[in-house]
Amino acid sequence: MSDVKLGALCWNQYTDWPSLLAAGERADRLGYDTLWTWDHLYPIVGSDDGPIMEGWLTLAAWAQATERIRIGLMVGANTFREPALTAKMATTLDHISNGRAILGIGGAWFETEHEAYGIPFGDGFPERLRWLGEALPIMRGMLHGERPTATGPRYAAKAVRNDPMPIQEHLPIVIGGSGEQVTLKLVARYGDANNVGGGIANVRRKDAILVQHCETVGRDPSEIERTTGLGTVVIRDSRADAERVQREIAARNGGAEIWKDQPVGTPEDVAEKIAPFLDIGYRHLIAGFPSPYDEETMTRFATEVRPLLEAH
Repeated sequence: MSDVKLGALCWNQYTDWPSLLAAGERADRLGYDTLWTWDHLYPIVGSDDGPIMEGWLTLAAWAQATERIRIGLMVGANTFREPALTAKMATTLDHISNGRAILGIGGAWFETEHEAYGIPFGDGFPERLRWLGEALPIMRGMLHGERPTATGPRYAAKAVRNDPMPIQEHLPIVIGGSGEQVTLKLVARYGDANNVGGGIANVRRKDAILVQHCETVGRDPSEIERTTGLGTVVIRDSRADAERVQREIAARNGGAEIWKDQPVGTPEDVAEKIAPFLDIGYRHLIAGFPSPYDEETMTRFATEVRPLLEAH
């Protein structure tokens, strides 16, 4: 059996609920391994002046509507919630889904939504990463049956209890981001999986740095599942037709600019584009599916591209 995993990241912006629900159900039917959405309060691609659905409630509804696919945020915004509450929410999601929850978490970056909603944003990315560094031991401790205490400076907890425990013996924490000095060090210390993107050259470089951090903290790098975001995937019988659909999707999503160097084309084009990730150990491949959640692409990625990757 191949160890290639496919993830579906269904954007929760510029959509309606029936469409977003149906996309999650489709990913489950098609045999995707994981299902994700964003933790944002304003759209982040194209104009931010548009509709978006809240992430955790989307996951809870998907958990009820699906049977086997694993579910998480790619990734949760640490700034939005106290870490003990986040761990409790992930645990409840695990019960709703009968043991399929993933806790995705990152430092957060979109200042516009923080300002609009009155959420503290800190004085810069270094401070938000310090907050994340405080939050992770609390979340990990609660998920592992400990009763962590924290005394700040950002977060406080007092022998906080997580009852009931998750259904999973080990509910995984996925840490998003690729900062070389702090984020990847947090992955090495606390993460069960990472998530980096930006193309094969960037992922290769970041992975080498992650391995170095693992050596420093005494962690076996093989304990950390490697995941990468592929960008937006569009599949058609011809590259020209796929590029046309790509333009239509971008226009629908707040008039977004066309992303360059994406896995767009025939199934063979797409497989060729993403196969190099397999060679460096990144075998959990997460495809972005913006609204309207192109059914042909979602289907062909699972049924035509997956066999090409498994044969690689």
